[in-house]
Amino acid sequence: MQNKGLVKFFAIIFALVSIYQLSFTFVTNHYEDKAKAFAGGDSTKELQYLDSIGNQTVFLGQTFNEVRAKQINKGLDLEGGINVTLQISIKDILKGLANNSKNATFNKALAEAESQRQGNQSYLDAFYTAFDKESKGNVKLASADIFANRNLSEITVGMSDSQVKAILDKKVKESIESAYRVFRERIDKFGVSQPNIQMLGDTGRILVELPGAKDVDRIKNLLQSTAQLEFWETYKVDEIGNYIMAANEYLKTTEKQPAQNAQAAKTENKANSDVEALLGTVAKDSMGNTANKEFNPLLDLFAMGGQQGSPILGYFQTKDTVKVNAYLNRADVRNLLPADQKYARFAWGKPSKKAPDLVELYALKTNREGIPPLSGSVVTSAQDEYDQFSRPVVGMTMSPKGAKIWEELTGKAYTENSNIAIVLDNIVYSAPGVTSGPISGGRSSISGDFTVADAKDLANILRAGKLPAGADIVQSEIVGPSLGQQAIDAGMLSAVAGLIIVAAWMAFYYGRAGWYANVALLANLLFLFGILASLGAVLTLPGIAGIVLTMGTAVDANIIISERAKECLRKGMNLADTIKESYSWHGAMRPIVDANVTHILTGVILFAFGSGPIKGFATTLLIGIATSLFTSIFIARIFMDRDVKAGRSLAFCTGITKNWFTNFHFDFLKVKKFTYGLSLIIVVVSFASFFVNGFDQGTDFVGGRTFQVKFDKEVTANEVSDKLGEVFGVNVEAKVFGNKQQLKLTTKYKVEEEGAAVDQEVNEKLYEGLKGYYSSPMTYEQFVNATEGKTLGVIQASKVGPSMAKDVKQNAYWAVLGSMAAIFVYLVISFRKWQYSLGAIVSVAHDVIFVLGIYSLTYKFMPWHMEIDQHFIAAILTVIGYSMNDTVIVFDRVREYIAGKTKGDFNKIVNDSVNTTLSRTINTSLTLILVLLIMFVFGGDSIRGFIFAMLIGIIVGTYSSLFLATPVLVDTMPRKDKEEIERRHKEAQEELIAEKA
Repeated sequence: MQNKGLVKFFAIIFALVSIYQLSFTFVTNHYEDKAKAFAGGDSTKELQYLDSIGNQTVFLGQTFNEVRAKQINKGLDLEGGINVTLQISIKDILKGLANNSKNATFNKALAEAESQRQGNQSYLDAFYTAFDKESKGNVKLASADIFANRNLSEITVGMSDSQVKAILDKKVKESIESAYRVFRERIDKFGVSQPNIQMLGDTGRILVELPGAKDVDRIKNLLQSTAQLEFWETYKVDEIGNYIMAANEYLKTTEKQPAQNAQAAKTENKANSDVEALLGTVAKDSMGNTANKEFNPLLDLFAMGGQQGSPILGYFQTKDTVKVNAYLNRADVRNLLPADQKYARFAWGKPSKKAPDLVELYALKTNREGIPPLSGSVVTSAQDEYDQFSRPVVGMTMSPKGAKIWEELTGKAYTENSNIAIVLDNIVYSAPGVTSGPISGGRSSISGDFTVADAKDLANILRAGKLPAGADIVQSEIVGPSLGQQAIDAGMLSAVAGLIIVAAWMAFYYGRAGWYANVALLANLLFLFGILASLGAVLTLPGIAGIVLTMGTAVDANIIISERAKECLRKGMNLADTIKESYSWHGAMRPIVDANVTHILTGVILFAFGSGPIKGFATTLLIGIATSLFTSIFIARIFMDRDVKAGRSLAFCTGITKNWFTNFHFDFLKVKKFTYGLSLIIVVVSFASFFVNGFDQGTDFVGGRTFQVKFDKEVTANEVSDKLGEVFGVNVEAKVFGNKQQLKLTTKYKVEEEGAAVDQEVNEKLYEGLKGYYSSPMTYEQFVNATEGKTLGVIQASKVGPSMAKDVKQNAYWAVLGSMAAIFVYLVISFRKWQYSLGAIVSVAHDVIFVLGIYSLTYKFMPWHMEIDQHFIAAILTVIGYSMNDTVIVFDRVREYIAGKTKGDFNKIVNDSVNTTLSRTINTSLTLILVLLIMFVFGGDSIRGFIFAMLIGIIVGTYSSLFLATPVLVDTMPRKDKEEIERRHKEAQEELIAEKA
């Protein structure tokens, strides 16, 4: 090895840097453990403790905050917390840029883009396609009633569509970046340690990861609020009441009276009790008189009517708001409004903490343009504070222009004895009257039924500013901290067990050379974790699986080198020449490089098409490949060269294993008809199962909501499924997850509807349906929110919207096909003959179909989950990488033997070459299978299906490399090429005989 001193120097420096980078993680863990001990389970006290030491110097002259920023970040599956993917509405941005244009072509193109978007096509590109189709060249984007408006000075009438598109691309990108900054500021003020916020390419999606976050509903409200603050005058009951009565009378003529039942009576009693809780009375005026037996379509929905002189028109149950909206927004019903009220807008209040099932109805005095007299753009600062009664409120300061308008608006309200509604994101937070004259100076406050946290969040939102467009949560995942700790324990146990098994086998099989490989493996792990820490990479449970898998593949290069060395020693080479030959390009280096390039291609495609935990798996896999190559090629050789220098012998085996897996003479080509037939049966049965049984597709692929719920006693999945089906009104699938005290619940209930209110409704229904299955009472907050040490209730939840599921599925297809195509091209370039690539691709396709077939055939009765999701795709791509790796090692030896001087016909040459790789194939497969078995047993329920796919894939991949790829290569090789190879080998043998003679 050239420049041994330089290699040693870099190895030592690399090791020291890795230890330095990892030291920050150990120091951070030390102080976080102290914080937990101090807090005694109180998460608020824990955060306060960590905040108090944030600026204290704790390590190497650096503060705790600086040290914590350099530790290895743990993903949500290890730390617990909340992960959401937000979709910024490009449609809303375009409507805003077009000044809410009423142009028919423009609006039809917006609708078409939403419904006809293809695969990973961006909404903006879909809009351009739809607009070109709808306009047919007759309508231009730069029309005065579309984008050439006063809000968009960069675009003028007469510009070409291509010029306008360039400007729109820029504007949309700026809007998404603006949204990103707003989210960043909101989250930074929330107090979560190490939040991760990133834009996902140009998709308009923003990923937000909040490790340790616990209050689910609060986080979702914080993220989805657009902060569209408006101030409107309101109508009072006595002003709008006649319209309500007229609307009710009209609806009597158009609506059918529903059948009365016992459930309706229960609902009414519930409404009465909620009103009592809210107002302490059940007094009702004519608009809320439920004693009247006559059918009143609108009035019957009132839980209670508003009082004379009040801006609150009445109280309604939350479930009835959709029907009320439908009635009041109908064109024929709105025609009943008096001329001076025709622009009235109905808006709902914020649900009360005392009666969360009830909500207030208001009527706002809007205008033709729908532009409020005062908006949130005038607010210059906001802070949470307390009013004179010590109730939490949000204080606001306005700009001079806003202060003047506010003074005029409050002056008018005072004179007319009216109210001003403070509306945030179309929700009325409060509608106070003005009792002491115009308010000057621009100081005001928002009051409501706030907790301290509510007031803090609202002030935070107003300070950060409004979003340029709506943001919908298209994917979310919530992981409780106790589940995260279980994942850490399971991952560490499987990693340590895997390391011990691999190290023990290498030492047992290869003797001292195996110990050198183990030292290289330990160095590999040190370098791997050091790089993860220095890059600020996020460690996830699949990432740990990637590390454990790296341990299995890391020794592969050492196995290839050791097997080559044994062959050289058998030929009579001395140790120095043996080591030199083994590490040469014509020795072990070429197959090692070819095998690892196929792995790298798979990892790159995984990283490009995966998301979240899959990127973590790909990251550790790619880094592990790089570090294992370095340690296998350089670290292990340093010790071997020392043996040569010291004159010590090195056998690359032990007395027991000396003749293991040697002198194989199996005819792989002779049994090809049998293996072809077996593989054909496998493929046919698998495809039949695809059509008959289908797959257990996870929510990643089909969309839906998933909850992992822990009970304090055993429950029956079917019973829970039936109960939740009654509560939700749609099917809720329940499966045992790990043991009968834990269920995985999946439903498509309102998965297409976005908004924090919908998510909260789902959580509340889930709580109502499941609270009876607990021995001890559990509150809604205890059931839903993640708390330290939590072991019951919702310990993990996820949601994937239909658009996100469609993109995930599309990415999965491209990832699998792309990896196979990339490897096919690489093998054509490396081996110079397409027959090698074809043999490898047939082998890999067979393996993928086999694994899919196993999942399709057995998912209904296996005791663990076998869902087809992103984790499964990661497993499939890993199988592709391994199968290619194994096949490439075999093909490299075939190529070597074809180019050499082996005697015999073409089939014998190929058989001999395959037999000589069996020792390597068995050893590598065996170490990987043992590691995966350990992970399968100890790795935890959440990754068992993921590991099972890899385990089956490794086994079938070993079979296909030997019994399928090689026969395909032989059968597709042109006859003239075979004859040429046989002729050349015959001549070489005759020359050898002549030389000996």
